[in-house]
Amino acid sequence: MVNSYDHDYEDNFVDSFGRPLRDLRISVTDRCNFRCQYCMPKELFGPEFEFLRRQDIMSFEEIDRIATLTASLGVTKFRLTGGEPLLRADLHKLVSKLHTIPGVEIALTTNGTLLKKHAQLLANSGLNRVTVSLDSLDDQTFRQMNDVDFPVEAVLEGIEAADYFGLGPVKINAVVRKGVNDHTILELATYFRGTPHIVRFIEYMDVGNSNGWVMDEVIPSSRVITQIGNVFPLEKLPSNYNGEVASRYRYKDGAGEIGLISSITEPFCGNCTRARLSADGKFFTCLFASGGTDLLKEIRSGATDEHLIEILKSIWLPRNDRYSELRTEYMELLTEEKKIEMSYIGG
Repeated sequence: MVNSYDHDYEDNFVDSFGRPLRDLRISVTDRCNFRCQYCMPKELFGPEFEFLRRQDIMSFEEIDRIATLTASLGVTKFRLTGGEPLLRADLHKLVSKLHTIPGVEIALTTNGTLLKKHAQLLANSGLNRVTVSLDSLDDQTFRQMNDVDFPVEAVLEGIEAADYFGLGPVKINAVVRKGVNDHTILELATYFRGTPHIVRFIEYMDVGNSNGWVMDEVIPSSRVITQIGNVFPLEKLPSNYNGEVASRYRYKDGAGEIGLISSITEPFCGNCTRARLSADGKFFTCLFASGGTDLLKEIRSGATDEHLIEILKSIWLPRNDRYSELRTEYMELLTEEKKIEMSYIGG
C-alpha cells in the first residue's frame, strides 16, 4: 500500500507518505441556503439549528494571514467554500486580499444561486475560476435534491454569468445518488457537451454523519462512464497536475470532456495534497476527519507567524490520512468514528 505514495517531490514540506501541501480549501461560512439531503438535511439543519456565531468566525484578515503562511509552505491554490460561500458578506474583499499573494490561484465552489449577482465583482477582485454544484438538469429532481424548491434555470444563469465575466471554463459538480438522480446523468452530460465547461460526476460519499449514507446508494464511476460512453464514445486523458482528484475523459469527437471523482471505488488518498480550514479557523488534513487544530484560537491569543508555521509543520509532516482506502478495508471500525460535517469543513 505504501508504494502508492511514492512520489519524487523536490519540496521538503511533505507528510509521512511524501505528499506536499498544495491546496487549501477555506470555508468562509457554515451556513447554506440549500438543504441537500447528502449534506445538510433539513431534519437536522432546521430553524433551531445553531450555526456559528459571527464573533467565532474568522475575519478576512485572519484568513489572509493563515493563507499567506500556507503559501510560504507550498500552497498554490486557495478554494473558497462553505456552506454556501456567497452568503458571506463582501466576499470579494477576501478575494482581493488573497489575490495579492504571489503564485496562487483562487477558486470558488458555490451552488450558483447568487453567482449571477456576484460574478463580475468577484472576477474584478481576482477570482480565477468557479465550480458550481448542480446535481441534475431535471427541474423537479433538482428542486427535490436542494429541498428548498430552487429552480435549475437560476443556477444555469449563474454559470453563464461566471463564464461571461471570465471565470470559466466552469466545472459543474454532480453528486450521483442511486434512485435519486442517476436517471439524469446523460441529460447533464449532453447539455454541457460541446461547451468548454466540464461536468464532474461524484460518487455519493460518507462525509459527516447526518446524510444517511449507505453503500447501496453509490453509483460507481465505471457505470457513469459506460452510460455516457455508450452514447458518446470517450477516451481517458492524463491528469492536469499531480493531486488532481478527478479522472478525466474526453469525447472522441472533440466535443469536450467530463470528469469522475471516485472516492468510494477508486480512492485517491495517495495523491491527496489538500488541507481544509473551517470557518471558525480549525485546520483539517482530511475531508473525513473527526477533528482539527484550532488556529484561530492561537491567532487571537497572540501567536507569531513563526509559531503558526511550527504548528502547521507539526500537523502536516506526520500526516498519515488515507480514510478512503481504509473505508473499504475497515468499514465497521470507521463507521464508529464521528466525522465532521461537510457543511462545516467545506467539500
